[in-house]
Amino acid sequence: MSGYTAGSLVAARGREWVVQSADADFLLARPLNGDTDFEACLFADEVSAATFPPPRPDQVGDSVAAGMLRTALRIGFTSSAGPFRALASIAVEPRQYQLVPMLLALRMPTVRLLIGDDVGIGKTVESALIAKELLERGEASGLTVLCSPALAEQWQAELRDKFGIEATLVLPSTAGRLERALRIDESIFQRHRYTVVSTDFIKSDRRYQQFVRTCRDLVIVDEAHTCVSTGSASRQGQLRYRLLQELAADPHRHLILVTATPHSGKENAFRDLIGLLDPELRDVDLDSAKGRERLARNFVQRRRVDIRRYLQGTSYQQDTPFPQDRQTRDISYVLTGEYAKLAGSVLAYARETVRRPGTGLRQRVSWWSALALLRSVASSPRAAAATLTTRSVAVAAETREEADELGRSSVLDLTDDEAIEGIDAAAGGRTGEDDEPPADRERLKRLARAFARIEGPAGDAKLAALIAEVKGLLADGYDPIVFCRFIPTAQYVAEHLAVALGKKASVRHVTGQLPAAARVAAIEELGAEPGHHVLVATDCLSEGINLQDHFQAVIHYDLAWNPTRHEQREGRVDRFGQRKQIVRALTMYGLDNGIDGVVLDVLIRKHRTIARQTGVAVPVPAGGDDVVKALVEGLLLRDDSAQEQLDLDFGVTRTRDQLHRSWESAAERESKAVTKYAHSGVKLDEVEREVADIRAALGAPGDIFRFVREALSGFGAIIDARPDGFDADTRQLPLSVRHALGFNGADRLAFHLDIPAPPGRHPLVRTDPMVRTLARTVLDSALDAEGPARRCGVVRTASVAARTTVLLVRYRFHLTLPGRSGRAIVAEDAQTLAYRNGPSAREWLSPDEVTGLLSARPENTMRELIERMAQRAVAELDDVLTDLDEHGRAVAERLAESHLRVRGASGAGVRGLKVTATTPADVLGMYVYLPMGGTR
Repeated sequence: MSGYTAGSLVAARGREWVVQSADADFLLARPLNGDTDFEACLFADEVSAATFPPPRPDQVGDSVAAGMLRTALRIGFTSSAGPFRALASIAVEPRQYQLVPMLLALRMPTVRLLIGDDVGIGKTVESALIAKELLERGEASGLTVLCSPALAEQWQAELRDKFGIEATLVLPSTAGRLERALRIDESIFQRHRYTVVSTDFIKSDRRYQQFVRTCRDLVIVDEAHTCVSTGSASRQGQLRYRLLQELAADPHRHLILVTATPHSGKENAFRDLIGLLDPELRDVDLDSAKGRERLARNFVQRRRVDIRRYLQGTSYQQDTPFPQDRQTRDISYVLTGEYAKLAGSVLAYARETVRRPGTGLRQRVSWWSALALLRSVASSPRAAAATLTTRSVAVAAETREEADELGRSSVLDLTDDEAIEGIDAAAGGRTGEDDEPPADRERLKRLARAFARIEGPAGDAKLAALIAEVKGLLADGYDPIVFCRFIPTAQYVAEHLAVALGKKASVRHVTGQLPAAARVAAIEELGAEPGHHVLVATDCLSEGINLQDHFQAVIHYDLAWNPTRHEQREGRVDRFGQRKQIVRALTMYGLDNGIDGVVLDVLIRKHRTIARQTGVAVPVPAGGDDVVKALVEGLLLRDDSAQEQLDLDFGVTRTRDQLHRSWESAAERESKAVTKYAHSGVKLDEVEREVADIRAALGAPGDIFRFVREALSGFGAIIDARPDGFDADTRQLPLSVRHALGFNGADRLAFHLDIPAPPGRHPLVRTDPMVRTLARTVLDSALDAEGPARRCGVVRTASVAARTTVLLVRYRFHLTLPGRSGRAIVAEDAQTLAYRNGPSAREWLSPDEVTGLLSARPENTMRELIERMAQRAVAELDDVLTDLDEHGRAVAERLAESHLRVRGASGAGVRGLKVTATTPADVLGMYVYLPMGGTR
């Protein structure tokens, strides 16, 4: 062996290092400032033992310089020595309930977890927190997030801004550039430690095998319910499932599945999903208590009621922005005048097409074309015109099955196994130029022109009703999102709302025509405009995009034929972070279009009733499509369109009753599962204290604002205050500082109070690279007796009655944690200690006394006295080191107890757990507080 152990200080290559691990020939070491980016492997024969230098009494600073060094040390930590190492390197404060998935993960040698929390509870934070913890512990070497391309940039931003993880996007638009930079024997996933990958891009036959072979050992799968094969209507779901099956086949790969709809109503699909976590779960008896207990090891699912139970009586209850209620209201309208006549003409044409003789394939194409026409006419005149002039996608089919697959994807509201991209395009209603008689083609063109002429609230009762509702919401202080089914409808609605509202609100529409990044940018631009805002969107925003910061209400302009889609839409605003106590959800439906009223009653209202009675938003079981099918067939095949006879004549009542019985049974099963899968038995009250201690050691968010401003000012920058942060003119900074901060010639830096920060601005959070680099630069300059921070100081104050010395001490701990790696970890912890010089001995202050002393008001002190007291304090340091070592051992014992307490609260293993303090401790700063009347 080299003779050095983890935590030892060594000197090499002109600087000091902290040993992370060592063997006979090599040492893995980290710079003394804690910068993990410059971690290096050193030859054992090139290093020598080093000792940490004491503060220099000739380099004395004031109380501001002392506080700056203390904050720089806190920010510079990349991990905590406590039971939650990740909390030191994230910019978000997880709520108590969001720690539950991580506690479950602590139990597992290899994490296999399905997080099925409700929409809006914070699954991204929960899964990323587990990932960050595994990475900090050394239990994972890298991370890949699999998601839809529409959510890739959002995942990248979340990982970067909140968790300090710089992930590379692997999408069709980026893969070529990434591959050109590789060696011939290298893959993207070997080169890039952290990646966010489009699931549909990487699942292809050409790419998935290399991905599986070189994928990192930690994978998060977003919207995991789209990755099952059982019951999938397309090859896409089967390919996604194949990909996950092969990833899960590696028993050492951590796998975290994330979805708000783990059980889509299809039992076999749910079995596919949980079977990825453990093959035994595919056949477990979920009707038995033992079976549910077995699943609970790998599955966490919380509903709104569970979250409120967690928050009840905790310190998070008052400061957790979470809506208390969702008010729903249904708004009916009746088509009148020319619109009603045109709708009748379209219905007549649709009936004619489905009754014409033809092959099975032709009949299926005609059926989907007719259905597209009915949906678009009910949506808007512009959508109707677009559909009347567009070929049905089903025309390209060669079999009935293929026609059904294409038709379902373009007309129905699918949420289970189809990609979100492209679902908002106007559905085609024409059966094909070759097959259409010339008279039909001319007829459809006339209808399209007629629909174009009736646009606007004067001829469109649905639009007029919407304008009235939006004005009412704005008057009540609500900014709404209006969800439409088709792109032409969204454009049409946005145009007319902008005219009707005038200066009362800013209006913008976002559809699938915009790339994912442009959608987010458009929303942020709208939110930044003064006054009220109205967003008109298609379902390209119904999943993944968080809208609670700018909007508080949802209007379903087009009734979805799947309640899950309604839940997804409303979940964009009714979620964690929503400041409004009550959010509103309005559903518009037509009384005279033959379908909306029954769909609303059979599907949407039943969904609400189940959710209200059981607290469980259960998806529609298999058979929900049968209701729609019965309704549409009844409408298309009967001669008389009288709605009151539709149920009796075409079996909707029977189909509805069967569906409701199945639905209620599923809801009863799921409601019983809530207590088990909510993991209410986890002792979070014991964990909360440990989290509070870690947060206290890391400092408050306001500390970062003051630190960055004072540090840059201390280096010479000129600060310009702004309401949302500040700007810094950096031209006066020393060249060495500019180089360390990596300015690349920039003359100004802009800082924003919170995340997300606007483009070109740095958020004032501990994960921002500029903030962390500044903290390390301040620490490095203080160690070199340069810069604005000082390791030594003397302050005269009325807050002390005797000479009192404050010590800023950095302890290094050697942690051995239970887990599959079994390797030791070096962690740091900053302690601010203080003692007063009593008549016969040193008296160490309590933590509360130290906290009070740090806020003491300083008075002017003579320079000669400052230098003399600084020299005296430094001379006493050797006598204090024994006490500091003893304190370090006591801290190590407390940390071990904290680890045991947290692991005990979750039922995780503790065998092999050990925390040892490395001595001697590093005394970074000594600050003397003198009483006003003397210097004793």
